[in-house]
Amino acid sequence: MKQLKAFKYQITPNGAQIRSMRQYAGNARKVWNLALSKQQEQYAAGEKYTNEFGMNQWLKDFKEQFSYLAESPSQTLQQVNKNLHGAFKKFFKKDADYPKLKKKGKAGDSFRFPQGFEIDENNSRIKLPKLGWIKYRNSREMTGKAKNITLSCTGGQWYASVQTEQEVDAPLHTGGMVGIDVGIVRFATLSNGEVFEPLHSFKQHQARLAKYQRQMAHKNKFSNNWKKAKAKVTQVHIDIGNTRKDYLHKVSHTISKNHAVVCVEDLQIDNMSKSSKGNAEQPGRKVKQKSGLNRSILDQGWGEFRRQLDYKLTWNGGHLVAVNPRNTSRTCPCCEHVSQE
Repeated sequence: MKQLKAFKYQITPNGAQIRSMRQYAGNARKVWNLALSKQQEQYAAGEKYTNEFGMNQWLKDFKEQFSYLAESPSQTLQQVNKNLHGAFKKFFKKDADYPKLKKKGKAGDSFRFPQGFEIDENNSRIKLPKLGWIKYRNSREMTGKAKNITLSCTGGQWYASVQTEQEVDAPLHTGGMVGIDVGIVRFATLSNGEVFEPLHSFKQHQARLAKYQRQMAHKNKFSNNWKKAKAKVTQVHIDIGNTRKDYLHKVSHTISKNHAVVCVEDLQIDNMSKSSKGNAEQPGRKVKQKSGLNRSILDQGWGEFRRQLDYKLTWNGGHLVAVNPRNTSRTCPCCEHVSQE
């Protein structure tokens, strides 16, 4: 069977390379927004959806309208159209929300090379079109054949994510079946009695984050001091995300290694964490309490936990089963009697 894996490394580009990468990321974001806006215009005019290859034909007009787009490698802009087409396919299948416009600094500072790159693992460097050789921190051995490279910027630091493909024997898992009930007081309770306590990564950093946000609020927007304060706020958010993701990796690894079939609740997290503020005509009730509950729900990372469980079980020869969450916590496992108590 074919197995896809991603290996993420921190890279150390020089000043000229950083300026070019920022421009390429901005151009990729611009093409995404232009193509998405044109799709919306066509839909409003009653025209049919244009697929990936049709959107590639738009690039010529985009480059004539915005000449700076021509400075990016063509394959990175074509990859944007491929990603947008994939987002629309998920939307049509009702597996994801409608694609949204991208903003600078909002998970939009990235671009991908599907080909034309070289990787020199012995000297820990990567050669990319129009950028040349870039050193990277070889923190782990790369396995498989490299298929594409995605460059992204987080907190001012650039990373290269290399997706590889390799042929592996179909694994056979020897573990049993287990069910998982996720929560806030207990992050995960397994049907065999095992319990994983919650980390509450946001709650741990909440005071420090509030302090830096207050400092930023007292600065003149877009001034140098404001940018410095914003960098501190960004770093706290990065620490929160890294801490949460590290914990989720450890828990999902333990569960996927010990159990062949894992049953989880098919939770609709977006609906569970909706605001209860309401409007002027119909104001919400217990808004403050619901806000705190929403914050606690999102702090757990249930969606990322399920995603990690899914691919790790597949790697180990296991299966993930999503069940209807209705009354799962109110049903007696012996007689199947449903009771709120």
